[in-house]
Amino acid sequence: MDDSLAVETVLAPVDGSDASTSAIDCAIELAERYDASVHALFVLGRELMLGIDADAVDEDTVAESVQTYLADVRTHAEREGVPVTSSTVHGFSPAQLTHHPGSVVLDAADEIHADFIVLPQTRVDEPATVLERVAEYVLGYASQPVLSV
Repeated sequence: MDDSLAVETVLAPVDGSDASTSAIDCAIELAERYDASVHALFVLGRELMLGIDADAVDEDTVAESVQTYLADVRTHAEREGVPVTSSTVHGFSPAQLTHHPGSVVLDAADEIHADFIVLPQTRVDEPATVLERVAEYVLGYASQPVLSV
């Protein structure tokens, strides 16, 4: 019996922070090792969504920034020979309390049939980003193996 881990798709939730960039780098390395693909899930946080809703943040500028970040991820992965898909989700909904970054990550993992999740963990020396806040939730409820880096 072969007890090795079979990985076809690695989910890497990102938010554009340095910590999420480190996590996506790790996801790419993991995918390369297992001859798998990476799905980069860009999660838009609460403050950003509230800013867009209040017209304090330009939605087009955010969309352009997200697309640039994801293009950089694809370029890096392609250099390593790792296929990457991506999507963007709202990690917050004022109308639906059960819609939060943790649930969004787990829903996406199920939707894309992810075999592994790599996400950033909270650093004690700096403020937590949207994804760093959900690491404990995802670790507690994911049905897939999770690596928090």
